[in-house]
Amino acid sequence: MGLFKSKKDKSNERQVITSKKVYNLKSNGKYEIVLEGKFISITAKGIMNSINKGFTGTKKICLDNVTGVQYKKPGLTTGYLQIILMGSQEAKGGVFNAVQDENTISFAKKDNEQILEIKGYIENYIENKNNYRSQNISSDADELMKFKKLLDMGAITEEEYENKKEQILKL
Repeated sequence: MGLFKSKKDKSNERQVITSKKVYNLKSNGKYEIVLEGKFISITAKGIMNSINKGFTGTKKICLDNVTGVQYKKPGLTTGYLQIILMGSQEAKGGVFNAVQDENTISFAKKDNEQILEIKGYIENYIENKNNYRSQNISSDADELMKFKKLLDMGAITEEEYENKKEQILKL
């Protein structure tokens, strides 16, 4: 996507996003959205947001807890970007329920480009997070198999194998 500079984190070989980007949405409900590393901060502003969501202040969400995003393109009605968190109930019922959800950003056509950037950032983070986890699981399994082969060959004792197994599985 090329929007954010990144560097390699040597400890776990995962991409770490290091820049900060601020978006100010001015249509429909007014929002200030800040993307910084693994966090998104959403500040709802304006009278319409106060009516629909109350005076909520700034909500800071760790992207490690985000399982997805739901995007509705603006047309005859307002568009929205709903951030879906682990264990949360997403608002059902379209735009009318979405505008009241604290994890939803409503917007008009003129803010669509900014919303698509935010959506891309979140989806990229989720994808990379899941890739890192699957790589880590397979490398743990490979490591465990390696020590099992050494045990079967008689190169290590049962006790050494069990110690390594606990260490790998973090029991």
